[in-house]
Amino acid sequence: MSDIKQKLFERERRTFSPYAFFSADTKGREHEGTACDMRTDFQRDRDRIIHSQSFRRLMYKTQVFLAPAGDHYRTRLTHTLEVTQIARTIARSLFLNEDLTEAIALGHDLGHTPFGHAGEVVMRQCFDPEFSHNMQGVRVVEKLENNGHGLNLTAEVRDGIAHHSGPQMPKTLEGCVIRLADRIAYINHDIDDALRAGILRHEEIPAGLREILGNSHGERINTMVSSVVRASTDRAEIVMEPDIWEATDRLRDFLFERVYRDNAAKDEEVKAKAMLAQLFEYFENHPESLPLDCLETISKESVGRAVCDYLSGMTDRYAIELYREIFIPEVWRVK
Repeated sequence: MSDIKQKLFERERRTFSPYAFFSADTKGREHEGTACDMRTDFQRDRDRIIHSQSFRRLMYKTQVFLAPAGDHYRTRLTHTLEVTQIARTIARSLFLNEDLTEAIALGHDLGHTPFGHAGEVVMRQCFDPEFSHNMQGVRVVEKLENNGHGLNLTAEVRDGIAHHSGPQMPKTLEGCVIRLADRIAYINHDIDDALRAGILRHEEIPAGLREILGNSHGERINTMVSSVVRASTDRAEIVMEPDIWEATDRLRDFLFERVYRDNAAKDEEVKAKAMLAQLFEYFENHPESLPLDCLETISKESVGRAVCDYLSGMTDRYAIELYREIFIPEVWRVK
């Protein structure tokens, strides 16, 4: 072990909370490789995720507004960056492992489908009722990335990706931080995008919630993050103060009512779902049209699994272009 890495481990032991996960204690990777002299395993995981193709594709995947034309609306990539920023702030304030926190945050949505949760619904209908972007994310980093070799991430990062939402909690507090940072990020940036789109007006946000959480984007995030830090300091769990958690949950319910379920932009989801379902049926009936890298999945698992992997990895615009290519006839003209 190099002097630099040893010093990093020693610094963690000196400065981290006793509830933090120490880099030296990682369960490691499925496949051992050459060690790095300067980076911990979690720093390496972060770098592998950032340099992956699935991370870059998040740039063109829906967050809330389907394939938005405006330059300032969030995508799945900018959502991921906001989650990472919030999570690192919480982790640093609680003296947790920032590198582990950052790696999980950057990788938490790698398995997300095109068109946001609408795409997830289609994968459940067409492939497996148990499909989730969480477990698809684990599949991406274990099997699909790097030409089928995966990213070979540590057990702790894979656990954080698998359990960043849903009923089961991550095994590390750093993974638990992501669960709250994810919620804090999407609630607030989705309000911001809805205001920008004219779907929501500021005064429509319930006055009681504005009084508790704040009147601006920054105030609300600060209130929520500060509450997590106050409630979680020197504790073996990551929580919000009860009154802030209740207000945050009520604000989320308000968003579901006014933004996620009932607005003109979301009406396009019906078309997106129909398009993905038709693409799924097409490739299931024509597996020879799938890319060559899907052949191994077909031979070892099933055609449906290969189609799910292929469609789930698509960006919004690629899925639209592919649908147009397969199903929309070109106008024929005499030259």
